[in-house]
Amino acid sequence: LLDARVFETLPDRAQFAAELEARLGHAGEDEELRIDALRQFRRAATFRIAMQDLAGRLPLMQVSDRLTDVAELILAQALALAWRHTAALYGEPRCEDAEGKRTARVGIAGYGKLGGMELGYASDLDLVFLHDSAGAHQQTSGPKVVDNEVFFLRLAQRLVHLLTVHTPAGRLYEVDVRLRPSGKGGLAFTQIGAFEEYQRREAWTFEHQALLHSRWVAGDGGLGAAYARIRRAVLVEAVKRDTLRADIVAMRERMRAEHGRPREGLFDLKQDRGGIADIEFLAQYWVLRHVHQHPPLAEFPDTIRHLESVGSAALVDHRVIDRLVDAYRAYRQAAHHLSLEQRPPVVDAAAHAGMRGAVAAIWDRVMVAGEDLPPL
Repeated sequence: LLDARVFETLPDRAQFAAELEARLGHAGEDEELRIDALRQFRRAATFRIAMQDLAGRLPLMQVSDRLTDVAELILAQALALAWRHTAALYGEPRCEDAEGKRTARVGIAGYGKLGGMELGYASDLDLVFLHDSAGAHQQTSGPKVVDNEVFFLRLAQRLVHLLTVHTPAGRLYEVDVRLRPSGKGGLAFTQIGAFEEYQRREAWTFEHQALLHSRWVAGDGGLGAAYARIRRAVLVEAVKRDTLRADIVAMRERMRAEHGRPREGLFDLKQDRGGIADIEFLAQYWVLRHVHQHPPLAEFPDTIRHLESVGSAALVDHRVIDRLVDAYRAYRQAAHHLSLEQRPPVVDAAAHAGMRGAVAAIWDRVMVAGEDLPPL
């Protein structure tokens, strides 16, 4: 607060990256000090973003962009720390395939709010860990030689520990890894070829909805490029469009049953009818329904650009899109500020009654009556 630049300068990713490097430089090579530096960086960066947000100088989308930048910078450093720790015990994971003998590559795909660049102040991180180890010989280089799968399991455990452990400096993030193939029973790190096979042949519609909101956030860039190709190909070629609407409606009803608890006079911005989840599911439905004919729809991972893309492609009436985008921004703005006050995303129902009614009406026309709502 004593530094006027906190108020005068809008933060960007490059500034945050430089600040993190400086903090890590002061920490030296001591792992515990470097982990504390990550926690201190997150708290300082989040405070700075919140100050600009509350002062009205940082629009909603930029708030989420900056919070996402902070998370990605931390993930990259945490992955590097976890790799160094695990490799010191077992050596690097080596394999031999068509490329010859090499070190296996690893990385992280972000899902949900992280993948969609829609993070809020209290959002957790939905992560899928991937590697490309392949071939007949997959073992670490020592000192203690183990199969690469053991290395990847230990790496994932160390990474999740770094991100979630409580210390006097706080905790970095809540982490959810349940979206990996086979859910809780799946391996912590998934081989990228097996990931593609699962997405093409076994994944449910809700998993393709999740894939739509995903992107590469940390780790090897070459592996990230492979992930992007797989994501696009699966969305274009493997979505079960014959049952898409019924599947999405069933999943939404299940969510309402599990999370939606309507209360008289109150409106849960995320879960109640006419709220954020309804808008997200509408956007996902339109993109997944049409992406095989309009592959560019798969380019973006966030809800607003999903909506704008189907509008730009003249697939849905632009007035419907404008109404949903306006509602989505208003809901998320309110949820952001409630989160800063450590309050749940629940407001007086009268505050958004008109907007909520409009969203609910669009849901009924599209998801219940099956209307297309094309441009007039």
